[in-house]
Amino acid sequence: MKSLFDKFKLDHEKETLETVIINIDNGVVFRGTNLWVLIFAIFVASLGLNVNSTAVIIGAMLISPLMAPIMGVGLGIGINDLLLLRKSIYNYAIATGVALATSTLFFLLSPLDDAHSEILARTTPNIYDVLIAVFGGLAGIIATASKQKGNVIPGVAIATALMPPLCTAGYGLATFQFQYFFGAFYLYLINTVFIALATFLVVRFLHFPRKHLQNPRADKIAQRIVLAVVLATLFPSLYFGYDLVQQERFKKNANNFITNEAFFTNDYLLSKKVDPKTKSITLVFGGKEISSKDIANLTAEMKKYDLGAAKLEVKQGFAYLTETNSKLPNEQTVQLTQALAVKDAKEKELQSQLDSLAKEDQLGRQIFFEIKAQYPMVKKAIVQPSIILGATAPDNRTVLILLSISSNISSRDRAKLKAWLKVRLDQPNINLIFER
Repeated sequence: MKSLFDKFKLDHEKETLETVIINIDNGVVFRGTNLWVLIFAIFVASLGLNVNSTAVIIGAMLISPLMAPIMGVGLGIGINDLLLLRKSIYNYAIATGVALATSTLFFLLSPLDDAHSEILARTTPNIYDVLIAVFGGLAGIIATASKQKGNVIPGVAIATALMPPLCTAGYGLATFQFQYFFGAFYLYLINTVFIALATFLVVRFLHFPRKHLQNPRADKIAQRIVLAVVLATLFPSLYFGYDLVQQERFKKNANNFITNEAFFTNDYLLSKKVDPKTKSITLVFGGKEISSKDIANLTAEMKKYDLGAAKLEVKQGFAYLTETNSKLPNEQTVQLTQALAVKDAKEKELQSQLDSLAKEDQLGRQIFFEIKAQYPMVKKAIVQPSIILGATAPDNRTVLILLSISSNISSRDRAKLKAWLKVRLDQPNINLIFER
């Protein structure tokens, strides 16, 4: 058991702590090479978002130097290094500002301004983003403090995804879609806070040497400042985590409610919108008018799904409603009508296919009974319309008929039966097979 626990120890692989501090300190500053690499990485990530290319975005995250000042913040807090903390925050602010300005400029000049899936994925942070930032930050600082770094740092840069949210925030500013800006920048801040927090925890766990000033009074002030920064980091992280958990829970409950309860006879759910921030659910139905009593009953069911405080709004399409209820704009009315028309067309197509199958089944039974009336030795029959594969003739359709007989049928009767089947089925191609 002891040998098993020894495998988890870091002492034999740990880099000298002074070397780790120097390496992080050197990577914190953004000027010259670091700044230009950041700018080019932002351009690459923005291009990836613009053309919706995951591979390009991953490449941008690999060359981005954004992790260094964030880890510098966590390290500065962990070892009470006020100078490193101040330098890290300053350079983090510069890097964020330059990255945001670069991405905004790119999307202002770019002729493509559609919000692809890669952009939309960076606008709605969830609890998994918090967990990724925490575990990514833990892996990053442990690898930095180890002699065997391997490919951990590039992997952490990809997993924590600092670049794409910044580029998406720039897209939101450039296109004046501020909901994208706030959502993406919120995700960026979440990643920042939890990476710094993970770094701080590992630094304390590995017992990095803390700095102390010669002046006891100044040292105490520095410790208080560091404590204030820790609390300023910790409380938002707790709030972000709790808020995202609540949002995810609301989404899950709302979707369960819609799946299990939101259906009415002769109505079709055209669209749904679940907004966990405002705790509202909007449902758009097409079909017959839904009575206020039915809507009230649906609202009452929300308590079963822990949605008692949520707001439910039911909108109704206008394909089948009277003109007195038509209050939506013409464009939306057209969209709803088109959606219902597509739905009706699909239903008619499916019904036609079912009717065709039923008709074929009924015809097969009738053919069997008629054949058996003429030839009692027929025990069973398979009647199946088919297609002749590889046929060069214009008409490659046929009817395959397999008859199971108890006694032999003469060649003359077989030819007569085949001729009769051609007329009866109005099909010149008949494959008639007998088996005993």
